[in-house]
Amino acid sequence: MDASTVTFVISALKLVGYGLGAIGPGIGIGIACYGCCVATARQPELQGRLFTDFIIGAAMAEALALIGFVLTFIL
Repeated sequence: MDASTVTFVISALKLVGYGLGAIGPGIGIGIACYGCCVATARQPELQGRLFTDFIIGAAMAEALALIGFVLTFIL
């Protein structure tokens, strides 16, 4: 293999790695949203507190995807 082919393969693997790294936070946010909706349906008076906790949790999960995105360009 010549140098350009190796560079192309490494670039492709970076993007695949980012795609796989984004699956976890996506699933985590989906599960958190489901839990928030179910809890709100059971106890509507706690909606404000549940939504705040959901936003904080979603932001933390999304931070993992952003770290993977940045590492894709650094490496």
